[in-house]
Amino acid sequence: MRTESERPADFDAFWSAVQTELAMLPVAAELTHLPLQSNQHSTVYAARLTSVGPYRLFAWFSVPTGDGPFATVYQVPGYGSVVHVPSYELRRRYTVLALRCRGQRMSDQPYAASYPGLLTDGIEDPSTYIYRGIVADCLRGMDFLLSRPEVDASRIALVGDDLALITAALRPQASALHYTPGYFYHAATLAPHTSAYPLEELNDYVRAYPDRAAGMARTLAYFDPLHFADRVRSDALLVTGNDRDFLSPAVLDPLAARLGGPVTQYVRAHSSYRDGVQQAEWLSHRFGYSAPILPAQWQDE
Repeated sequence: MRTESERPADFDAFWSAVQTELAMLPVAAELTHLPLQSNQHSTVYAARLTSVGPYRLFAWFSVPTGDGPFATVYQVPGYGSVVHVPSYELRRRYTVLALRCRGQRMSDQPYAASYPGLLTDGIEDPSTYIYRGIVADCLRGMDFLLSRPEVDASRIALVGDDLALITAALRPQASALHYTPGYFYHAATLAPHTSAYPLEELNDYVRAYPDRAAGMARTLAYFDPLHFADRVRSDALLVTGNDRDFLSPAVLDPLAARLGGPVTQYVRAHSSYRDGVQQAEWLSHRFGYSAPILPAQWQDE
């Protein structure tokens, strides 16, 4: 299976322009205390931030009780309409930001994303592709964290899929990256080998508009994590599939080799318990804690 993706000649200029556009807009953060989600261990806020457009975003922002600044976990948004409030256990120890990018619920005015459909919205050209703005949204979340006195800027971990890696590459202040490759890794060449969504959206698009396949592939190349990987300087935990999975270790080898910082690989167990404990332990050890705080049902396993 061929999995090479050509890096666009204007790749750096494209992303430099996005960052310049974002830098011209203030974060303009507004925080609203949420008593229902807060407790004795943490205070939770609804955060509103400004991204390119300009576009106002929603995020959950949680701060532990006690004296900060605190180690921080930035939960970069995945592919889905809803981003839930961070877990009770995570909020007890870390400052946590869980961003809802444009199109997701509570960040869906004036743009409400369709699922399926988001992955191909505007994909005929990189300048119109919805993910240009979504990447800017993710960068804006990092800008917000770096502005907050509750955040230890030397201890920020990004957790998520390809958007987390892109954020780590373009905001190198992050000190750790827990990364599960998703839908942008060699997307145009890998999509025809699966019928699973969201990659099937690309196949649907090509079936509907066969004359636009080349343009789609060109746009996707600007978002391929392989082309960002050498700019990642933080410690990285790369989550792979097993040898039978679509994103197996062998398929992801080029990406693992390209990452610019120290890399540890973890083969996912396809178990919310085992994979959840792995992530909690990795964060805990990465930030100098002897053990993670785990949900009661996981402690009984």
